[in-house]
Amino acid sequence: MTFFTTNNCKKRLSKPILLGVALAFTSVAGAGAPFGNKADLEYAATLWSALETKGLVGANPIYSKPYAGTEPHGFVLETLEAKVTVGKHNNWAVVKRNYGPAGISTETVSNEREKHLKAVTVMFKRESGYDPDNQDWFWVKYAPDGSVLKNPKGMALAGRVAKGATKGCIACHQAAPGGDYLFVTDRLKPE
Repeated sequence: MTFFTTNNCKKRLSKPILLGVALAFTSVAGAGAPFGNKADLEYAATLWSALETKGLVGANPIYSKPYAGTEPHGFVLETLEAKVTVGKHNNWAVVKRNYGPAGISTETVSNEREKHLKAVTVMFKRESGYDPDNQDWFWVKYAPDGSVLKNPKGMALAGRVAKGATKGCIACHQAAPGGDYLFVTDRLKPE
């Protein structure tokens, strides 16, 4: 027997009940997770490899001119765009390298990029139907080594990140001018 404690009140729960509760929680958390599920993490790993092949991330990336940024990304940013192939799907990837800490200059980042890289955020235009409510963008926030970072609640930041929320990737980028979810360009404006 196991005891379940709530508000200093102990209740005895049988093993079958505990097992049922655990299985129910696992099914709901895993199957219907809005983002960060197993499929999202697998896709994020494949996407990282494709980005690395193009020189957009990894050990020997292409560099662009750093510019002043803001949170939640970084205090200095670097943005690159390229068509990338993931599986049989080829479309646009927007890669934003996020540098810190607060107060860092673009010159310092230019001279020591690896030292100051905090995260790499990516938007990748998935196949039609992936998330039509949000123009089929796949969102992911990587550590500099390509591992997927987590939010404070422990959810991996990959997939339809914060879909339906009032804060987060999708909520913020819906407000981008031009209706393309991008702040740095309107080149990918929907038709």
